[in-house]
Amino acid sequence: MPESDHTQLSRTMGLSGATGIGVGAIVGGGILALAGSAFIAAGPSAILAFAANGAIAVLTALSYAEMGSAFPESGGTYAFSKKVLSAPAAFMVGWVVWFASVVASVLYALGFAAFASAGLERLLQLIHVHAVFSLTARPSVLLLAGAATVGYSLSLIRKSTSGGQWATWGKVIVFLVIIGGGLLVFLRRPAYELSGRLSPFFPHGMTGVIKAMGYTFIALQGFDLIAAMAGEVKDPRRNIPGGMLFSLGIALVIYLPLLLVVATVGVPSGQNIAAMSLERPDTVVAVAVRNYLGPFGYWLVVVAAVLAMLSALRANLMAASRVALSMAADRALPRIIGRISEARHTPVHAIVMTLMMVLAILLVIPDIAAAGAAASLIFLVSFALTHWTAILARMRVGAGALPFKAPWFPAVQIVGGLTCLGLAVFQGLQVPSAGLVGALWLGAGLALYLVFFARRARIVDASNAAVDPQLMLLRGRSPLVLVPIANPANAAFMVTLATAMAPPSIGRVLLLSVVSPPQDWKQGRPLPQLDNSQHVLRDALNASFVAGLKPEALITVAPHAWLEIIRVARNYRCESLLIGLSDLEQKAALQNLERLMSQVDSDVVVLRANSVGNLSKIKRVLVPVGGRGQQDLLRARLLGSMRHLGIEEITFLLVLREDAQEEALPRAQNWLRQLAEDERAAGARIVVKRSKRPAEEIIRLAAEVDLLILGLQRQGRRRKIFGEMVLQIAHNTTCGLVLINSKG
Repeated sequence: MPESDHTQLSRTMGLSGATGIGVGAIVGGGILALAGSAFIAAGPSAILAFAANGAIAVLTALSYAEMGSAFPESGGTYAFSKKVLSAPAAFMVGWVVWFASVVASVLYALGFAAFASAGLERLLQLIHVHAVFSLTARPSVLLLAGAATVGYSLSLIRKSTSGGQWATWGKVIVFLVIIGGGLLVFLRRPAYELSGRLSPFFPHGMTGVIKAMGYTFIALQGFDLIAAMAGEVKDPRRNIPGGMLFSLGIALVIYLPLLLVVATVGVPSGQNIAAMSLERPDTVVAVAVRNYLGPFGYWLVVVAAVLAMLSALRANLMAASRVALSMAADRALPRIIGRISEARHTPVHAIVMTLMMVLAILLVIPDIAAAGAAASLIFLVSFALTHWTAILARMRVGAGALPFKAPWFPAVQIVGGLTCLGLAVFQGLQVPSAGLVGALWLGAGLALYLVFFARRARIVDASNAAVDPQLMLLRGRSPLVLVPIANPANAAFMVTLATAMAPPSIGRVLLLSVVSPPQDWKQGRPLPQLDNSQHVLRDALNASFVAGLKPEALITVAPHAWLEIIRVARNYRCESLLIGLSDLEQKAALQNLERLMSQVDSDVVVLRANSVGNLSKIKRVLVPVGGRGQQDLLRARLLGSMRHLGIEEITFLLVLREDAQEEALPRAQNWLRQLAEDERAAGARIVVKRSKRPAEEIIRLAAEVDLLILGLQRQGRRRKIFGEMVLQIAHNTTCGLVLINSKG
């Protein structure tokens, strides 16, 4: 099956498809499994608990809709987090959300198997057929659960939006029949009899209602899966908010009337719903429906349960694979998971990885109650986090930039976030093992990230932020680039590059001119050098304004210019320093530059313009790579910043030792190609050479390009940064030269 590293899925899902994803995930499984617990905790007032949870879910859906329509990418909460938070924080969010969807898939697979096996066993009893083995035993349940999971995974591999919808809308029809039959009986019963079934309405006061809310909020989880599939939704501005709100509305239209008829006409005379739930907490809905519709009602509930579990299983498998796909695209998971099948246009590896995780949990963990509670807790925390990211995004970019805006900002986000967080705390206190499972998964994810994924993920993140400066704004960053100016002739060139590194309205470019008074100068006397410094800055600013750039300017007086640059960089907390140095043969200048690099906490970029008058003339760029990775982040930011300048060709060069074996060449080419992809240098030329004189190879290729980007190694405060190889290349090339030195 042909595959590509392209990670963008086709937008084929309309409003009905998006709504179907939400309805498939929400309706059925939760209400059937958790209604008994809710009635035990709150009695008939469990109806209010579900209604209150519905209100909280609507508030959460509004934040999800705002973020999902603003960032319509697959990944859901992870996609939001990587826009607003740092790469490590976004990874942890994605890691736990992926886990929550995987565990939810396990729960629904087991739920399907439990209802299906019980129904089959009951059916065999009715027709007087004796099975050779128990259909409700654990091996049978695991076989059914595994078969359903594999079957749906294969269908998702074939085509993401095909199949599965029959189960979603089939269960809705069955639930409507159950509710319709109950309402007909309800209308025929006298009011006093029905009111008696609902009394006492608050047997445990509001404490019981709050407990029921904590137990059952997960029954309304599922609308968020639409955001996880956002990369496949057509017209996301309209269909993502619509799908979320419609699916929640459909769920509440089913849940609340169903609970009402279960608590009234489903209760035999002389009993109450709390006592009935205490006897049969897991099957109270089935028992209640059988009470008013007879055996036919029982089978309707079994059919509804089977369809509900299957549709929720499919929705969670799909959402989990999309979270994994998005994380792999950002190199926060292995690259192979991010590949899309060219034939099927589906993320085959992400689906298979999710399938393996589900099967492993099914087989290895005999009791997944704690894992299920952990999934509930993690979903609630992720909901609270989405409210928080919505607040940050709105504050940083403004409401005008958002296609869909949740009303009553920030009240919706604050109330929704606090209630989700409160319910998560409640869940953690009620089921301590849930917090333990979540903590163990977080610890495992953090270790994997730090050991295997952190470096590549940070490179991709740095490149993305440079290509899309809006990310800097969303993360609250305002980078400052300091540009000391001595020669106004190169000012426009330098300011253009600095502006690319710190885009206007997001970052700042500060021009610095240092006036060094003569040794015999005393305060109170004129300083002639000041006039010259003003002329230098004036010419530099004029050249910048002509080029459409708007830097700021600063003049300082200090006896030692290089020490003053260090002081200003520290005091202004500059993210980057851009130094123009026309002559790299001056030992004094190199020593001062090495001193500066060792004493500032800023990235340092040294520019030798030479024959390149401005950045628009740069068409071909050579990027030698040494393999150590110390300059990867800065180089990714620099290349991303220069991406819009019309560069026609970028060549990544790796020079191996002359005695490197022949089979090392294809491995090196593959590694270099992956590095170029990580740094978002699409279509870059890859060159791998073997030579005992790497500098000469670089010099030879540099003669064919306009700009050479060379990394320096920051080796400590007392170690030389400009080695012989760097100086040899600098002295023997005439193209533009950029030397980069990362703060680490």
